[in-house]
Amino acid sequence: MRTFVSAAAVLIGLVMAAVAVPAMWVDRNIVQEDGFVALTAPLGKDPAFQQRLARAAVAGVASSAGIPEAFTELARPVLDNAAQSLTGLPGYPEAWAETLRKSHRLTFADPNTLPPEVEGTSSLTLDVAPLAGLVAKQVADATTLPLEAPGQVLIHIGQSDQRQWIERVTVYAPMGYAVAVGAAIAFVLAFVAARRRWTVLVGMGVGALVLAGAWKLASDAAGAVVAGTSSGNDVAELFKNEFVAASSASFGQWIAATALAGGALLVTGLAVRVVGGRKRANIEHR
Repeated sequence: MRTFVSAAAVLIGLVMAAVAVPAMWVDRNIVQEDGFVALTAPLGKDPAFQQRLARAAVAGVASSAGIPEAFTELARPVLDNAAQSLTGLPGYPEAWAETLRKSHRLTFADPNTLPPEVEGTSSLTLDVAPLAGLVAKQVADATTLPLEAPGQVLIHIGQSDQRQWIERVTVYAPMGYAVAVGAAIAFVLAFVAARRRWTVLVGMGVGALVLAGAWKLASDAAGAVVAGTSSGNDVAELFKNEFVAASSASFGQWIAATALAGGALLVTGLAVRVVGGRKRANIEHR
């Protein structure tokens, strides 16, 4: 009976861990604003993405600035120059970080609080208004035109049904911590009930290795599905592809840590088995 209880507890703990670890990663790196900014901040250093992002910011300024027609030709070279030099401006890192924060707030906001421009789209939203503000300031300083930064410059990413997924993730991802506690309790129960505790270590180790492999396959499959969706926008496509790559790399670190922990548990369990077997043999020999 004790062996059955121990084995069942290990299986239950592994099933709970299979759900808890991905949920906690999603909560820490996507649902929470600071984690999202840390995950996506390096995307702003990609040269191709930087140029398309700069063009989008300049387009936002040009469309909302209300530049008089007589000054359009005067402003155009300045706007083009702003697009080329935007990423080298001193305020670019801060503007990019604020862009990510505003985008996260729009994406994970309560649907009832969304502005009209976002409410009807039901998609992921990137707001590059802080970058557009940086462009507006540079152009205003160079031409003395009284430009005002636009309040929003929205780029929609992904398919129309993804906001529903975002809403579900926002609700369920934080539950991963409670599930992780349940998994830990199950593993402790397995140790308490086990007649041979080395078998628990081996079972947990093998299970962790299996979970690491399953998470890798699931992560690759999810990344392929997301990458296969089309946004119809160059900036959105680049952001989506870079975001998928950054997410896969980040979760890959968790997978690697799980695999290492599983290997360590397996080796420890086998070592305990060997040492225990030798002790029993010596006792019997005496």
